[in-house]
Amino acid sequence: MHPALLYKPLEDRVVQCHLCQRRCKIAPRRSGYCSARKNLDGKLFSLIYGRVSSMKISPIEIKPLFHFYPGSRWLSMGSLGCNFLCPGCQNWEIARADVENELPSLRFVSPEDAVRLALEDRCKGISWTYNEPTLWWEYTLDSARMAREAGLLTNYVTNAYLTVEALDLLGPYLNAFRADLKGFSNETYKRIANIDGFGGILKNLERAKYFWGMHVEIITNLIPGINDQKKELKEMAKWICDCLGPETPWHVTRFVPCFRLSHLRPTPIAKLEQGREIGIAAGLKYVYLGNVPGHPAENTHCPACGKLLIERVNIQVLQYHLDGACCGYCGHSIAGFF
Repeated sequence: MHPALLYKPLEDRVVQCHLCQRRCKIAPRRSGYCSARKNLDGKLFSLIYGRVSSMKISPIEIKPLFHFYPGSRWLSMGSLGCNFLCPGCQNWEIARADVENELPSLRFVSPEDAVRLALEDRCKGISWTYNEPTLWWEYTLDSARMAREAGLLTNYVTNAYLTVEALDLLGPYLNAFRADLKGFSNETYKRIANIDGFGGILKNLERAKYFWGMHVEIITNLIPGINDQKKELKEMAKWICDCLGPETPWHVTRFVPCFRLSHLRPTPIAKLEQGREIGIAAGLKYVYLGNVPGHPAENTHCPACGKLLIERVNIQVLQYHLDGACCGYCGHSIAGFF
């Protein structure tokens, strides 16, 4: 166990966790909603510090991040637990794991070892992914500080539901923020994530980009009948364009039936293409489709001259025609591409 940093002691040895926006009040010997933090005698502890459920070297495109060092290799790491518990989660085995019972089977990787492994495998950086990285916050903070000292970059693949306190302490050490927008209404977020509002998520996305200077890309996994309504997608696309900027990449991805939504069908390609059209109509310059290998909307085109800049098939980069951060044909500046 590792002492938690963001919590407040209350009466009768109850504590209030200040890591995510649920701000759970946790009685002694009990865990929070995420199952990854436990109150022991009036003090809060992380159960998963350094405990790795999943780890591999993977390309940045799998996050997906398409405008952040394309083709680079990343040490991708995940642990256990989640603060959303979505019914169609593709990683439900680790997100909904019985954390305390699973811990003995997990490998411990110290922040020093994570940095060493990333360097040995010639990675561009470390990505915290697979389960919600916010739950690993103390570990990712320690690792991110060491990664920066070693010349590595860092990335969160996140639902962006962390508190502003957590974001601001991590902000100086985090380079990229690949965040979910699961819908654009309180009703949709209640249905998917069991939270009462998503306004704090929007504020975090703006703060990550403008206050901390992180590279931000957005993903929306379209689930048939749940978050694929045209009205909501139009509102979402408009918000991304107006508040994060028209050059913000938006990934509209195909839902693959899983867990408690296994009875649904995969998202029709036509519905994904409709979502992409909505994004483009709203003014977004880079709207990608995901989980449809070989679809032309996996590729990056120059918004000025229209030439193909990056050809992708699934997570593989086949062609690359950028000159630094500019179109290799007309010289137009392309957002991101560090």
